[in-house]
Amino acid sequence: MSNVHLVVGSVVVVLFVVNFVMYALNFLRGSTVPYHRIVAMGASAFLLIQYLLGFSLLGEGKSVPVMHVVLALLAILPVGAEHMLTAQEKGIRKRGMIGMMATIITGVLVIIAYFIGQSNS
Repeated sequence: MSNVHLVVGSVVVVLFVVNFVMYALNFLRGSTVPYHRIVAMGASAFLLIQYLLGFSLLGEGKSVPVMHVVLALLAILPVGAEHMLTAQEKGIRKRGMIGMMATIITGVLVIIAYFIGQSNS
């Protein structure tokens, strides 16, 4: 189960990087990137799956540094802000800027949590 958690964590990191690049393209081009909403929702869905796997591992008695759990759970806030604020914004460039800021914060939190988890395994 730990290996599945690790693989899904890798997918989460990659999806948030792709999500950031898509928001950057929205900002720079001024037009929507096709399939961006699917990528953004996919990244969020994989993060949710990652939480479920992590809680399952904790339930099995696996130990992990507290900072891993705290940083991972903090990632919920910028993901929620990303979806809430970008959905309300009419201008594509402003939506891209808001999305970039939210995904950078999420990405940093997820990457740090990933490396903490890696060093613990």
